Amino acid sequence: MGDLTREGHDQVERRTIGATALAVGAVGLGCMPMNWAYSASRQRGDESVRAVHRALDLGACLLDTADMYGPFTNELLLGRVLRERRSDAFVSTKVGLLVGEQHIVANGRPGYVRRACDASLRRLQTDVIDLYQLHRADPEIPVEETWGAMADLVRAGKVRALGLCAVGARSARRPGARLHDATIRQLERVQQVFPVSAVQAELSVWSPEALRTLLPWCVSRGVGFLAAMPLGNGYLTGTLTPGQGFEPEDLRARHPRFTAEMMAANQPIVAALRRIAARHGDGVTAAQVALAWVLAQGQHVVPVPGTKQERWVTENARAATLRLTEHDLAEIRGLPPAQGSWE
Repeated sequence: MGDLTREGHDQVERRTIGATALAVGAVGLGCMPMNWAYSASRQRGDESVRAVHRALDLGACLLDTADMYGPFTNELLLGRVLRERRSDAFVSTKVGLLVGEQHIVANGRPGYVRRACDASLRRLQTDVIDLYQLHRADPEIPVEETWGAMADLVRAGKVRALGLCAVGARSARRPGARLHDATIRQLERVQQVFPVSAVQAELSVWSPEALRTLLPWCVSRGVGFLAAMPLGNGYLTGTLTPGQGFEPEDLRARHPRFTAEMMAANQPIVAALRRIAARHGDGVTAAQVALAWVLAQGQHVVPVPGTKQERWVTENARAATLRLTEHDLAEIRGLPPAQGSWE
């Protein structure tokens, strides 16, 4: 990994996602933490803008946002960078969720989708979105209608490709159904309307469930996979202390894996990542091992770690050069399942 310490040698490798071979950096940048859902007291607009610039400098060009983040302010922040560096970026944003005072609701009405896209284009200061993702299907609207409206945006030249975000663990499931069964049913339906280029779902060392059915579905159909939360909301970095507490609006304050008890119980996972990092030499971190594990799951898998600081952007991007051995991968496979879940 030493070559990446010199300026001019720090462009991350490229990967392609989707049947149309969309080219992106092997590690993306999740922009949500910059002004939504994490530690509001530590959110700094200028610092986040520098982080985005650093990601683009490194070739970590996939910038993942959504209109609901903020709401709207996350796209506005990215627009400050894109107005200067649009050609360096691969812009991924989402539609389909509305933020209210106390709740979040889905809206998949075609008219709304068209208006939301135009609004996102204005905030992002661009004339085209590279990947437009359906954040969540509206239970009141057939998903084919929503997807058809999104496909019309591709035909209109406002969007280049379409993606779908997986139904989360907290969503209602049929008795006995596996985590991603509902997502796969949605994918099968929308694929009949217009090609799916990418699926975004949680995938990490402590949340590997997508490996069972969802990632194989994507691989068999040439669909890219964007790995959300590849660092386990920060836990897999080894920088969080059990019992440290979180600000009230921080999503981890309500997450069952981030109670003091569960954070302590899952420490063996972090310890293993640190052991593997140590075998790869000075300067390799637990976070980089966690990202390298995600990258090892397939050439069409792109982890999208979220951060708002330049130093973490740099550390994350350098994980693309780390190659885990079979011994490393076997050690991770042998880890106990993470404790604490929404189910």
